[in-house]
Amino acid sequence: MQTFRAVLCLLFLHCAVTTNGLAATNPNIVFIMADDQGFGDVSALNPESKIPTPNIDRIANEGMIFSDGHSSSSVCTPTRYSVLTGRYHWRTHLQKGVLGGFSKPLISSGRLTVASLLKQHGYATACIGKWHLGWDWPLKAGGTANDGGDFSGGFKAGWDVDYAGEIQNGPCDFGFDYFFGISASLDMPPYVYVRNRTPTEPATVEKAFHRKGPAAAAFEAVDVLPTITKETVQFINDNAKSDKPFFVYFPLNAPHTPIVPTGEWEGKSGINKYGDFTMQVDWTVGQVLKAIDDNEISENTLVIFTTDNGCSPAAKIPELEAAGHDQNYIYRGHKADIFEGGHRVPFVARWPGKVKAGSRTDQLVGQLDLLATAAQIVGAKVAEDGGEDSVSFLPVLLGESSTAARRGLRTSIVSQSIGGQFAIRDGDWKLCLCPGSGGWSEPRPGRLDMSKMPPIQLFNLADDPGETNNLQAEQADQVAKMKGMLSKVIGNGRSTPGPQLQNDAEIVMIKPVPKPRAKSKKKK
Repeated sequence: MQTFRAVLCLLFLHCAVTTNGLAATNPNIVFIMADDQGFGDVSALNPESKIPTPNIDRIANEGMIFSDGHSSSSVCTPTRYSVLTGRYHWRTHLQKGVLGGFSKPLISSGRLTVASLLKQHGYATACIGKWHLGWDWPLKAGGTANDGGDFSGGFKAGWDVDYAGEIQNGPCDFGFDYFFGISASLDMPPYVYVRNRTPTEPATVEKAFHRKGPAAAAFEAVDVLPTITKETVQFINDNAKSDKPFFVYFPLNAPHTPIVPTGEWEGKSGINKYGDFTMQVDWTVGQVLKAIDDNEISENTLVIFTTDNGCSPAAKIPELEAAGHDQNYIYRGHKADIFEGGHRVPFVARWPGKVKAGSRTDQLVGQLDLLATAAQIVGAKVAEDGGEDSVSFLPVLLGESSTAARRGLRTSIVSQSIGGQFAIRDGDWKLCLCPGSGGWSEPRPGRLDMSKMPPIQLFNLADDPGETNNLQAEQADQVAKMKGMLSKVIGNGRSTPGPQLQNDAEIVMIKPVPKPRAKSKKKK
């Protein structure tokens, strides 16, 4: 009998500790991702910031700052795909640009996501906010199928959708127990809230928050951020005392266009509406932190705040700069660009008792590393055909400094601009396989003649974080090495160890340089 009890005790001890020494009670995970907010728009990252962000700063001050954190793309949809799947977005058919509100699903059926992985390990999972990864809308009898070719998605501006029917191949089919939010960016129709699989109110009128389209009569853009904030707080309140840990993926609609702060935030920044809306985003983060604190679960909750790409020109950047505010800090460019300002993003994490307060790391990290990190936290083994580009940063969070702990950390990452132009890192080196920005800042493709510019750009970010000194002519060996690295990552279908996999589409590593458009003649 004593032997039997001893065996039971040993089994209990084995189950109570994971391979990382973490308690078997897995942490709640809250991943907050703002939309179009720059690195310099967080005052903990930019000492000269003119936009106060005390709640995001609190995460940084009570946790860790990743000063070299990156989205996989400098625009919305691709980043979201990479976050949830741990796979580079450019391995799909989406080779440039973004999806619309009626587009077909980008995540393929059966693809592992952070949510499905955590659900398999006992988590309650929720996505609340902006999806923007496509899904299958139900159609009225005789409705036109989605061609995915533009923001209207081929649905005759959306009126062929049956807004009382159930959506398929959306969040609830990719590991989320619960979804509440909008289909795409807030300037893309349809303008309806969706709960799980069904709109909360049918689209019966036409509205335009930049783009015209079907809308629910009660839907107003200004209400979206407070509404999804309230939903997220409610989910935390409802699940805080459960025996199951929870995962909340909270992709915000803000401060992306339409830039619509509520009345209580208008004028708060003293700069412009973008500054006001960014302060409201910080309030949203504060509401989430308050819910965690009020429920006394902060010690067992990992909170990550980041953004999907850099600040957009829609923020009226000249107005920000005139006020002494640099939206992307010391980094060149902004949303859509291959330059750092396009994809180097705020990335801060808090996990009291596990992550040292006030810590900072220059370890290279990507948002697509969430999947591998979550897997290591719960002690999960990821199948060889899942999360193929994801690398765990858990050792960094836990402050592990041993050679063994740091051996598998990321040393390279691939980035992409809105036009599909590639960049790759090798330590401090960054190779851009295009001239100019690849996006919307100057030199802008399609506007300038780039035929006399070097076709590629090589920067040493340690010496030149502003990407002003192109070293490609002097560093031919480094250029060749990094082109080979990218070719291998593309060809192998993965960037982590494992068997070769297939990409979903043919990948063109070096895109043709767009020729400048002819200027249209003004009519007399």
